Amino acid sequence: MSAPPVVEVDRVTRTFGGVVALDDVSLRVRPGEAVGVLGPNGAGKSTLLSLLAGLRKPTSGTVRLAGGDPREAAVRARLGVTPQATGLPQTLKVAEVVDFVAGHHRDPLPAQEVLERFELTGLRSRQCGGLSGGQQRRLAVALAFVGRPDVVLLDEPTTGLDVPARHALWAAVRGFVEQGGTLLLTSHYLEEVEALAHRVVVVDRGRVLAEGTVAEVRGRTALRRVRFGAPPGAVPAQLTTGARVVADGTRGGRWELLVPDADAFVRALVGAQVPFSELEVAAASLEEAFLALTGERAAGREVAA
Repeated sequence: MSAPPVVEVDRVTRTFGGVVALDDVSLRVRPGEAVGVLGPNGAGKSTLLSLLAGLRKPTSGTVRLAGGDPREAAVRARLGVTPQATGLPQTLKVAEVVDFVAGHHRDPLPAQEVLERFELTGLRSRQCGGLSGGQQRRLAVALAFVGRPDVVLLDEPTTGLDVPARHALWAAVRGFVEQGGTLLLTSHYLEEVEALAHRVVVVDRGRVLAEGTVAEVRGRTALRRVRFGAPPGAVPAQLTTGARVVADGTRGGRWELLVPDADAFVRALVGAQVPFSELEVAAASLEEAFLALTGERAAGREVAA
């Protein structure tokens, strides 16, 4: 990790009229890293990627990609992008679109390799207008890798894909990162971020709330998942105050709760003489940590108001 960052965002603010989309955001990504950017709708995720793609410029602060300005053609040549919304030429065939994009790069991947990597071989002779939404999305993601980029930006890459297609695309993206490529992605599928990203950045209202590995972001909240066996109704209601009850014992006598203090909860179970067994305590999932972080921010805004 001694290599200089390939992505540098330094104290960047971006406004649209009176709306602050990004507010003093800084980010460094080194070669070979995969970083997931999480946040609710309107958090600033797509704005951040558009700045890195050179489609917009910051109101203040600096954005550098591979040491240069992403608005320069020579720098953009090292970049692959799949935005949230893509428009494919409806009458061109899949293989023709891949060849067309390849023609804009000095050393593109062979078209057959692209089609195979993203499981598009069987669609090579189909017109884009005849593809399903998920198939069009797979092609749009594949096109980001045609030019052998150093950095790839994927904005909600698997929207509209079924589970098998999503996992196939993940495998292709992992291969890119394993070969030293750098990846930034946004996604509403938190499972996707856990599957692909080495590091996570949580943003809300244009500001970074948390940054670190998946485990570190989980650790930013005190939420713990507690599982145990006990009959339905065995846990007094006062013990679940402040907890989220996922399972209440009605299915096979299994309880599952998300609690802010696992030690205190277990002590309370013992003190209440609840006949529990098979106790398990684990960290919250990334999704639960994400919801807790953005929920805390929302609660803070309400208190301020």
